[in-house]
Amino acid sequence: MFVGIYRFEGNARELLAAYDRLMGSMPQENLSLHTCTHDQKGMQIYDACPTKEAFIAFSSSEMLRTALAEAGLPRPEVEFIGEVHRVFWSGKRIL
Repeated sequence: MFVGIYRFEGNARELLAAYDRLMGSMPQENLSLHTCTHDQKGMQIYDACPTKEAFIAFSSSEMLRTALAEAGLPRPEVEFIGEVHRVFWSGKRIL
């Protein structure tokens, strides 16, 4: 599993409302690891794909660009983080 970050600069309240619209239009059963955070600079989405190649293909796809635009989100800065070694949730190892 490979994780990357989508960074959106701007008003966090507006970005989060657009994120909620985006997620209402996306098939969530395909999400294996996904987290949305926000701070004074904007919003960040940490997202995982099965491989780095799959993350690159998805993050640069026309489908994603269209979905972001339709939700009212600007084009994000994309950062490739790396391969996931372990995942724990609420004290339980899930990967």
